[in-house]
Amino acid sequence: MPAARTLRGSLPAVQSVAERLEKGLIARVARASIDFDLLERGDRVLVAVSGGKDSLCLLALLRQLRRRTPFSFSLAAITVDQGQPGFERDKLAAYFEAERIDYQVVIEDTYSVVQQKSPLGTIACSLCSRLRRGILYTAAVRLGATKIALGHHRDDAVETLLLNIFYSGQLKAMPAKLRADDGRNTVIRPLIYCTERDLAEYASSRRFPVVARSACTRQPDLKRGAMKDLIAHLQATNPHVRGNLFAALRHVRVTHLLDGRLLGERASEEPGDEAPEELPTLATVPRREQRVLGTARLWTESAPAVGRQSP
Repeated sequence: MPAARTLRGSLPAVQSVAERLEKGLIARVARASIDFDLLERGDRVLVAVSGGKDSLCLLALLRQLRRRTPFSFSLAAITVDQGQPGFERDKLAAYFEAERIDYQVVIEDTYSVVQQKSPLGTIACSLCSRLRRGILYTAAVRLGATKIALGHHRDDAVETLLLNIFYSGQLKAMPAKLRADDGRNTVIRPLIYCTERDLAEYASSRRFPVVARSACTRQPDLKRGAMKDLIAHLQATNPHVRGNLFAALRHVRVTHLLDGRLLGERASEEPGDEAPEELPTLATVPRREQRVLGTARLWTESAPAVGRQSP
């Protein structure tokens, strides 16, 4: 029986769901890079890989994107073993070796420090995170990295926004690009336009070696869990809640808020809450920073519309 012929002009084979998902995620990472200048020619990007699904997706997507960019940049993975019981660092090291990924595993027991500094039953996530960040910053300087890439995604940004509003009285979330306080490191979040649901599906389709959660004896982050529950509750009656919350981060009406530092006026402060003497007005903020504030146009005609999508 003769082989079937391919008709001239026929459509290419239909992409699998996993291929379409990967293509969409790469496009969102590329869009974030363009919008916030995350990746530049000659960058050496240190990708923080904790072993969770998000950081493994980040590493894989950046590797895919590197093959498509019109400029070159290099990648290296770093895993920090903080001494938490049950952390499977060997599992990650084996994956890096098999994939021929340049990597470093830094072993530093901060778990014992957290145990000593935090009373039993308290939430120690913040202290643990600060110690890990310090390790990453030091390693980035030692390895000559120009950027540190973290795996925070769109849902993380929205939950952090609500956490800061409810528990800190601040209107802030997670920037896509941030110059660290030490002045030596730049932190980027290339997954900022990606949803947690898409990343979970991608990690499952690629069968990444997600490590088991460390057996931390501390209380879980109940506040962040409460924000997840709140969003899920609101989402049940309004499927656009997650998308609208994220869109709010990109459409800031500074004139409709009460921060006199952004309005170029001195706002009335509560006693003991005085503003610094010299504060920038919106007119003096560089255009690149204005984009983060949402006062400049973020999207080009070719950008995927993600602002109001439901995950």
